Amino acid sequence: MRTIKIDRYGGPEEIYVTEVDKPTPANHEVLVKLKAAAVNPLDWHVMRGTPYFMRALTGILKPKQQFQTLGADVAGVVEELGRDVSNLKVGDAVFGDIFNYGYGALAEYVCVPEEALVLKPENINFEEAAGVPVAALTAYHGLNKFGKIKPGSEVLINGASGGVGTFAVQLAKYYGANVTGVCSTRNIDLVKDCGAEDVLDYTEQDIKSQDRKYDLIFDAVGNLSLSDYKSLLTENGNCAVVGFGGMSHLIGAGLLGGKRIKMVDFKANQKDLQVMADLLESHDISTVIDRTYSLEETVEAIRYLESSRARGKVIILL
Repeated sequence: MRTIKIDRYGGPEEIYVTEVDKPTPANHEVLVKLKAAAVNPLDWHVMRGTPYFMRALTGILKPKQQFQTLGADVAGVVEELGRDVSNLKVGDAVFGDIFNYGYGALAEYVCVPEEALVLKPENINFEEAAGVPVAALTAYHGLNKFGKIKPGSEVLINGASGGVGTFAVQLAKYYGANVTGVCSTRNIDLVKDCGAEDVLDYTEQDIKSQDRKYDLIFDAVGNLSLSDYKSLLTENGNCAVVGFGGMSHLIGAGLLGGKRIKMVDFKANQKDLQVMADLLESHDISTVIDRTYSLEETVEAIRYLESSRARGKVIILL
């Protein structure tokens, strides 16, 4: 089978396509023939080995074998079952997040524990499904489990036009919040289409200087400081930070933010993924896809994602 590989840390130029043996599923795994996958900021952090503390997980001097194939989002068809698999069958269309189950979605086949997958709704295609797991679950945990969103909450979403941000706007609207999105001029209509009542254009106005206060800030960019968060929050407001703005931002928001300001960290699970599948099926959320690339074009896909110009998700078609 074809797969992408990286042998050492560096830029997208370190990525290449090669052929390896098709894997065989373990007892509790299924073999999935990939139809689509997605690239995420997580992938370029793994590729570059930055921030450096990540290397405690991914490998100190070079990527461990597990991380030499990028990709966490999978969408495809079950082709083979392990002996102990009980809830899936050959031919099932599935999707899931495999970061904690071996990683390596940018390949033609991957073995995945069945508890990492859910059935793909029939009313969405594989490209749409592939864009969901990492981005939508990040938004879900940030808004719901960290941010404690409520109907009527005033919510500010910084980075509202990106892969995570477009899901965050839709989910916040689904939960009955009043949503203000932050984006550039060219993305205003997109963010409004996702459900934002108000949009702040960061190229025209300084969002940090406004008088308005928010019950919840969802920061998908990571370019706001601890003092910015505090000045924009209501007295009992919460802030969920998913974007990474460097070590100073990590220390400020993640370690000094207290109970109200938190870096979002979670492990994907089947229960939460099923919530996303149900919302997709009911059309309460949908995947915004900016561009699609082939497996051989993964270098270009990663470069585009790193440029911070992507509107929604960047998808790899297999």
